[in-house]
Amino acid sequence: MPSLRGAPGESVATTGPFVTVHTDDIAVPDRFAWWSDMVAREVMPVSIRSPHAGDFRGRAESVELPRSRLATFGFSPLTARRSPAQIRREDPEDGFLVLVRQGGVRLEQGRNDIGLGPGEMSLFSSSRPLACAFVDTGASVRITLLRLPLALLPLSGSRADRLAAEPLPTGTASGALLVPYLTALPEAARTAGPAGLGRLGTIAVDLAMSLFAARLDDRSALPAESRRRVLLARIDAFIEQHLDDPCLGPAAVAAHHHMSVRTLHHLFRDEPESVAATILRRRLERCRTDLAKPGLLHLSIGEIALRRGFRHPADFSRAFRKAYGIPPSEVRAGLR
Repeated sequence: MPSLRGAPGESVATTGPFVTVHTDDIAVPDRFAWWSDMVAREVMPVSIRSPHAGDFRGRAESVELPRSRLATFGFSPLTARRSPAQIRREDPEDGFLVLVRQGGVRLEQGRNDIGLGPGEMSLFSSSRPLACAFVDTGASVRITLLRLPLALLPLSGSRADRLAAEPLPTGTASGALLVPYLTALPEAARTAGPAGLGRLGTIAVDLAMSLFAARLDDRSALPAESRRRVLLARIDAFIEQHLDDPCLGPAAVAAHHHMSVRTLHHLFRDEPESVAATILRRRLERCRTDLAKPGLLHLSIGEIALRRGFRHPADFSRAFRKAYGIPPSEVRAGLR
């Protein structure tokens, strides 16, 4: 899979798995041609046109993941076409999940032709002729692309054609998870080590595959291990959303996901920590953050503990000391 490394003379910033390129250091008359060359390398060869070719601006950032690559693009409105001749000359045989962040996109592939607005997603393939228009809505276009080798996906032949340029169901459980996940992934990846980066990438692929399976109404297309990881991602999101609720515990998590507590514990058997340990650790992290905020000095330590889901301040103090080796009062004293 090619990498967003740029060509000689391009403005490129590289940090670990991250690469950023932009037009700022390119001479204005050369920017549009530079962007066209970059898209041909980073995404796939296409023919692009823009009413802003004379003053084009663009920025792209990519992060390499073990089985995929995530890239974010911001650019002046343009149109792009991929012809059969371009496919014959070079076809990486990749699928691209596109998430519109700002502006609008008109996507045409196969027999399908759709319009996408902010927060909406679709899939297109490098192996089929393509036409897309990134619509001028008064601001630059912003999109996120998750690049997925088609060999990874249970999408061959007519199944892939059925998904191309079709709206994907963002209202499903997987869709509701995937949109914020892709949005937050670049920042999360910056602080993740190699193992963490691998886990982030695996979850992104699994959520995307689950979304495709939901659109095809065929859960059997999703491997068992992928279904397990998607379920873990849903549980993770549920815990994060309800962390401040003192009633949150293994029983509540299991009930919400229609399983027994025993099944839940079995699901977490190979995870780094149990459900209860995950809830406790995250609550302590939120409390520690709150204790260090000057704007919360008016709240007592006990009040912070209660608002973050602990039932008794004494239980919080014991857990805090055990986790961090100091009492919560020391964090508050350091702030003062």
